[in-house]
Order: sequence, then C-alpha cells, then structure tokens
Amino acid sequence: MSPESPDPDPAPAAAPSAAAPGPASASAGSKPAGPPASAAAGRGPGARPTGPHGFSTPLWRAIAVFRAASVVYAVFLMAPHLDLLARPGVAWAVLVAMAAWTAASAVLYARPHRRGRALLATDLAVAFCCLAATAVAVEPGYLRMAPPLTTTWFAGAVLAAAVLGGRRIALVAALAHGVVDIAMRTGLGLAITAAVPRGVVLLLLAGYSVGYLANYAAVAERRLAEAVELEARTRERERLGRSIHDSVLQVLAMVQRRGAEAGGEAAELGSLAGEQEARLRALIGGRHGTSASDPAGADVGEGAEASSALAAAPTAWNAAPPAADLASLLDAHAGARVTVSAPATEVAMAPRRAREIDAAVREALGNVERHCPPEARVWLLLEHEGETVTVTVRDDGPGIAPDRLAEAAAEGRMGVAQSIRGRIADLGGTTEITTAPGQGTEIEMRVPG
Repeated sequence: MSPESPDPDPAPAAAPSAAAPGPASASAGSKPAGPPASAAAGRGPGARPTGPHGFSTPLWRAIAVFRAASVVYAVFLMAPHLDLLARPGVAWAVLVAMAAWTAASAVLYARPHRRGRALLATDLAVAFCCLAATAVAVEPGYLRMAPPLTTTWFAGAVLAAAVLGGRRIALVAALAHGVVDIAMRTGLGLAITAAVPRGVVLLLLAGYSVGYLANYAAVAERRLAEAVELEARTRERERLGRSIHDSVLQVLAMVQRRGAEAGGEAAELGSLAGEQEARLRALIGGRHGTSASDPAGADVGEGAEASSALAAAPTAWNAAPPAADLASLLDAHAGARVTVSAPATEVAMAPRRAREIDAAVREALGNVERHCPPEARVWLLLEHEGETVTVTVRDDGPGIAPDRLAEAAAEGRMGVAQSIRGRIADLGGTTEITTAPGQGTEIEMRVPG
C-alpha cells in the first residue's frame, strides 16, 4: 500500500512582509523609506519571499502540526504489525528521527531568515532517508499490510517544498517519492499495486495546489505592502503640501503679482516665480510624475517610483504591461502661461500612445512660444469620453493667417503637418485646427482611448 496523502487546508503563502513606512522628515526634500526588500532575496529556491508576520506564518505552523500528527499516525499504523518488522530497532529509530526532525523543522521554518535552500534540501534528504530505511526495517509482508514507515509524514516535506521552492520543486519531490517507493518494493520482491501510483498522484496534487496558492498569496502580499507604502507616501505628500502651501506657494504668488505690477525686469522675475509656483502645485498635488513612463517625472521620483512598482508588479494570473497616465504627462506642462485642466482620475493608455500625444502637445505649445507674444495665455484641456480621448490646446494669441499652414508645408516646415497631425493620424485619431486672425488658435486632437 502506498503512502497516504494529507488533505491540508493551506493558508496563504509567503511574501515579503513590509510594515508601512513611518512619516518622512518634516523638511522638504526628505524621502520616505524605499520599496520593501524581499526578505529572502537570493536565498530560497526561486527566491520566494517570506516575512515574519506575513501570510506564511500560519502556513508553516499548519505544516508543523501536520508533521506531528503524521508521526502519531505512523506509530498507530506500525503498532499492529510489529511481528512483520525485520529490524524493530531500525524501525523505532526511524520514527524517533521523524519525531526529532518534526520538532527541529518547526523551529527552523518559524524563523524567516532560516528558510532557504539549505534547510529545504535537508528537509527533503531526511524525508527520503526515512522512506528508504523502510526497506531495511521491515519484512516484505509489512508493505502488503501497511504503507512505508513514513506514511503521510513524507508529505510535510513536499508541502514545505511547494511553499518555499514553488510548484516545480514540489512536483519533482512527489515524483521522486514514487521512484523510491517502487524501487523499494521491487527490491523486496513485491508487486506494484494500484495504491502506489495513487499515492504519488495525491502527492502531486497536494504539492501543485499548495505551490499555486503560495505563489498567488505571495503576489497578493507584495502588492498589499506596496499599496501600504504608497498610501504612506501620499499622506506625507499631503502633509508637506499643506506646509508648502502656507509658506512657499504664497510667497511665489506674491512675487508673481508684484512683478507683474512693477513691470520691466521685475515682470520677468514674476513670470519665473509663476512658473515655479505652477510646477510646485502640480508636484504636491500628487499628479506630476506619477506615471511610470513620464519622462518629466524623473526628477520627482517618489510618486513615480511607488506607482510604477504597483503597475509593474508581476502576478500569477495577469502579465499585462503597465499603462501610462496621460493626465500626469500633460500636467507637467503647467506653468505661468499654461493652464492645464484634466480629470481627477488617471487617463490610462498604452505608454507609446501617451508619449505620442504628449509630443504633439509639446509641438503645439512650442508654436505658441515661437509665434505668440509673451503675454499670450494657453489653456490645455484633457477630456476622457468613453472610448475617446480629446486633448485641446487653445491660446489667445494673434491666430494663424489664412493659408499660412499650407504655405508652411510648401516651404518644408512640417511642424503642424507632421509633429501634430501626423502623430495623431498614426494613432488612428483626427486633428481639427480652428483659428482666425486676432482670435487665437484652437487645436483639438481626438484619439481612440
């Protein structure tokens, strides 16, 4: 008869346990703690992360209880067949070794820093040695009446391999158990009954199921830790934003107002102060630099780092590439002359499409810089209407003379034709330009979302 397989109720598996980082320093520019590092990076097979207070702790306790109950069950099964033991001393020594390793493994697996390749290899080696010792300890008739001495206890090592090493290692261990069991029975001159492959199948199912749940739970805990960290950073950003609003932003606004009133060089200084005020407002508002693909967010760092980690976190059930937030990209253009209006929620789309739209907007704003007077204002509007994204760039400059765009194209100046119309057309969208002399210009770009 082959070893019986346990029917555990596996708890969620190991993942990096990351407590929420504490508040950062009150001084501007301080950074909260970085992303949680894997507690088992480079140690365990497959570098499966674990944590002292994560989902894995109840699972390791359950495996320890299962091993202890299996030792008692092994004694219960051996007791009625003592007369079939070829070497009773060896048989009892195997049971003592199983009990000792049960206690030792419970202590070792309870310490996350101990969970690694060495411990798992030792666990599997002990289990296979105890299984193989059955051939020395019993008469052939014993295996006709009862399973090997390890009985269900061997499954504890398979479950540990599933949690710590993943499904592949667990499946290999279960198949190796079948090979050793068949070799042992063949050496004793016994026939291979249907119970042997049935026991192997039960071990395979248990190892695969627990390994799958372990991987699923590890991803869930990692994403939870990253979400907690992102929430802590958001709270810190809001706290700093309140402090900056009460001090720096008010000073910049006053410099801009006084500079505009004074005129001359002071007006230029006021304009620069206004641009910095707009950028600072976008930063502390939590939008600027939060996209993983935002080139302007490289100097912001904190929001981009946390949100891109969430967007790119691998999952066992979904490996879709991260999306870019078009609203964050366009928010970066806010300044003293440019007013940006975008939805409060992110406008997610493929990173390449978002970058192309942003490039078209930059070209439109560049035209305002080149052809409009310094006092001209620009309004940048982003609308997300179901499956369509509309971006409108409107200015109150002198407008475009009739046929000027056609003349520019004929002269080889393709800024509007290629950098704006061409980009949007490549995305399957349309561009409409409305202008008249003295009435400003409006460029409306509509792209499938």
